[in-house]
Amino acid sequence: MNNQDLFKVSTADLVNELAKREAVQEIQVDPYQSFNVSVNDKPVKCNINGGPARLFVVWD
Repeated sequence: MNNQDLFKVSTADLVNELAKREAVQEIQVDPYQSFNVSVNDKPVKCNINGGPARLFVVWD
């Protein structure tokens, strides 16, 4: 599959596939639940005020 083919795949399908992969941790945020993201105790600016959301940590 080349990059042009990936443009044809829906975001929902890409996210669902990513969630199945090794070296990926998914964190689900419930509707109306607030959350903050930080790295080394430093806040990461996020333009989302609350869930629902699916956050991914990918270390591969």
